[in-house]
Amino acid sequence: MTENHISIQTQDLHCQFGDLHAVDGITFEVETGTIFGFLGPNGAGKTTTIRLLLGLLEPSAGSARVLGFDTHTQADQIRLNCGALLEHSGLYERLSAEDNLDLFGRIWHLSSEQRTQRIQNLLENMGLYERRKEIVQTWSHGMKQKLAVARTLMHDPKLVFLDEPTAGLDPLASSGLREDLVQMARRHGVTVFLTTHNLAEAEKICDRVGVINKGKLISVGSPDELRLKQGTNSLLVVGRGFEQSILNELKAMPDVTAVEIQDHHLVVHFKQETESGKLVQFLAGKGVMIDEVRKGKASLEDAFLALLEEEE
Repeated sequence: MTENHISIQTQDLHCQFGDLHAVDGITFEVETGTIFGFLGPNGAGKTTTIRLLLGLLEPSAGSARVLGFDTHTQADQIRLNCGALLEHSGLYERLSAEDNLDLFGRIWHLSSEQRTQRIQNLLENMGLYERRKEIVQTWSHGMKQKLAVARTLMHDPKLVFLDEPTAGLDPLASSGLREDLVQMARRHGVTVFLTTHNLAEAEKICDRVGVINKGKLISVGSPDELRLKQGTNSLLVVGRGFEQSILNELKAMPDVTAVEIQDHHLVVHFKQETESGKLVQFLAGKGVMIDEVRKGKASLEDAFLALLEEEE
């Protein structure tokens, strides 16, 4: 893949504070026009990595290039071409939504015509245009967060860093913001670098994810690749006759950790990988009509937790 198709490239990147290795030798690439999810527990090194990529922190060792620019010698060029939403929204709550974006447009030296067009496009895309004259202070957290994302896009950046953009949002607001991010990446070719604790969210919208723990990058790949790599200790049974008494017996078995039932699907989770024969024999003996048995599919959260356990 050519360099033009790579928005972020790190090589053995380190950041050390005294004895603490906040970022410990990470190497990865992010393709242009994709959504990359950066996953990890609190204190894993996610925000520190973003600060390194924006040139806000000096690496202790290693290198990184963002949009072709070196983070050590060309940090100003990186920040000119990137948008970032980190811990704070950066909004002025006593101004209207329109005035907020106009202010940031002036900071980016956009012309009056450019500002007017950009404000309209962004607020329409975020579903906020009809409320553009309202004071931001009166808005819900979800609306403010959407406006904060619009603020990061005001200067039409090629790459956007978003640190937990849906944190604290209700499910409806989170879903709306996710759709906006996907459209932004697909329609405009913007690259999105996203940190999140919401594994279901990452599974839905990310093209690739990286898992970081204690400063080390422990896995990189598509959500499907991570799920397949980890596998799952569950069996899914399609059939009829799953009586409550049968479910209770299954739950009481020492090697079973959980039992779920949905319509004609039974999912049995085991402590370790288990062959289906024993379960089929038990269910058939109880009069269950079995149509199909297959290995359960791990979620991204299952894969994430398994990766962290392997590192302990």
